[in-house]
Amino acid sequence: MTLKDITTPYSDIKKTEQMPVLFLGHGSPMNAIEDNEFVQGFKTLANTLPKPNSILCISAHWYTNGTYVTAMQKPRTIHDFGGFPQELYQVQYPANGSPLLAKETKELIHKTTIEPDEKWGLDHGAWSVIKHLFPKADIPVIQLSIDYTKSAQYHFELAQELSSLRNKGVLIIGSGNIIHNLGLVDFQNFDKDNYGYDWAIEARETINKHILDYNFKELIKYEKLGSPAKLAIPTPDHYLPLLYSLALKGKNEKIILFNDKLLGGSLSMTSLKIDKA
Repeated sequence: MTLKDITTPYSDIKKTEQMPVLFLGHGSPMNAIEDNEFVQGFKTLANTLPKPNSILCISAHWYTNGTYVTAMQKPRTIHDFGGFPQELYQVQYPANGSPLLAKETKELIHKTTIEPDEKWGLDHGAWSVIKHLFPKADIPVIQLSIDYTKSAQYHFELAQELSSLRNKGVLIIGSGNIIHNLGLVDFQNFDKDNYGYDWAIEARETINKHILDYNFKELIKYEKLGSPAKLAIPTPDHYLPLLYSLALKGKNEKIILFNDKLLGGSLSMTSLKIDKA
């Protein structure tokens, strides 16, 4: 089946209440098989979520020239990492895809042309965290890629075009890490609780304040937030999924932070839920 073969509109699918929006700091792929405090945070979150019809995930690890949406019925589980225990490579997350939602996503977005993709699947930015929310893998999942040629403002505006999906039972998840400087990770102190370099602590405080003050314009202009933010966000791939989530906040909704800790000096696991106040 291709997208052209689909004639049923997604709006005919059973509706739910307006779904929340999530940003998940996914951290190390090992979170897929460990039972640490961050995994417990995801599991606690799961207990607060209504069951969605489908999931749309924007992952830091699908970073493309152009914008693509996974359109296959059976997405593969991608082990897009190296140097980890064999147990991690054996993990499968056999959720279905949703060509129907892929078509709806393509038709909703007018800012650019969305190309259907039949090869990608679910990368670890998606499955390593979604598996803790829905361990039965009984919710269809698609991914939307991030065009690395475009600005933060562009991505924020593109995300806003997805807002109607929330009223059609779609749980939208951004997956990345707000502070993500792998080159400066202190592996000797990786297990130290809430450990961050001074610049990471400052960047976290600044960015969190803007999030909780709903000051999204400053977050879109993250390159102007000073030298701590430049160290925290050396490349935008793990940061942009945050903007996709924030762009979908409604007027009468609140933002709740969780897993809000630093890790290894130069990473943060900060995650958030956007839901009705």
